[in-house]
Amino acid sequence: MAGIPGAFTLTDPSDYRRWRDAKLESAPRNVAELVVEVADIAALTASEHQALRDRIRRASMAVYVESSQASGRDDKAALKALGSRFGLASLDVNALADADGVTPLAVHREGTRARYIPYTERPITWHTDGYYNVPERTVRALLLHCARPAAEGGANRLMDHEILYILLRDEDPELIRVLTQPDAMTIPGNDEEGMRRPATVGPVFAVDGGGRLHMRYTARGRNVEWSPAAQPAAAVLKRLLETPSPYRFEHVLQPGQGLVSNNPLHTREPFADDPARPRLLYRARYHDRVAGS
Repeated sequence: MAGIPGAFTLTDPSDYRRWRDAKLESAPRNVAELVVEVADIAALTASEHQALRDRIRRASMAVYVESSQASGRDDKAALKALGSRFGLASLDVNALADADGVTPLAVHREGTRARYIPYTERPITWHTDGYYNVPERTVRALLLHCARPAAEGGANRLMDHEILYILLRDEDPELIRVLTQPDAMTIPGNDEEGMRRPATVGPVFAVDGGGRLHMRYTARGRNVEWSPAAQPAAAVLKRLLETPSPYRFEHVLQPGQGLVSNNPLHTREPFADDPARPRLLYRARYHDRVAGS
């Protein structure tokens, strides 16, 4: 779905209404509409690429299901090849990623990673990736690939941030006004050894140079400080995320399945590992947006 200039300004509701109506008309209503079968993510056919891009245009995300996987394949290299096919080049190389910029997500009992929830079995609440990054390292695209699922649990809930924007604006445009203020949300700095980063202050919703909507958000109360003006809006935002909706999806990634996305809202449910075959997902985060989406 093409963007409409001015759709995200509060001064011209006619542009917003046209964008909103087109968005809702094309939006998927169940997770099956997000799924595309592919043979190999490292070598997409033209039709597979187009089908994935169509889902991302409609919902900011797509779920791929590989029909076969080459034995002994380097999944991290395949994931980066998939990113390249969608114009993604600027990896967000964070302190917990491997040297190649891709992060293996698995349970760690010791070391630096063990202090962070993505490396535990605990649930992860609603968020967009990189919400703590400084503006020049904004995470606009997120790729996930499942090598091994958990023995039990570990589902992801997913929601297009553009849909959430619509729900908020339809309830009250003032909610959008305060959430787009430059001081709406502060993420305190981290001074732990090896993980030092400054506090980051910025809006929840912002529009990039190409006129596309971006969202940075976390529902983790102790990880965020809201401006006084934004606190009521943050409460409404949280309520909407917790309210059942046909636009909220849930899926457990299986081996050879993954997510290609423009960093929508997502969660991870708690899980139980099989020590003999522990859960392993690979994550690649990019500063770019999926090309053509």
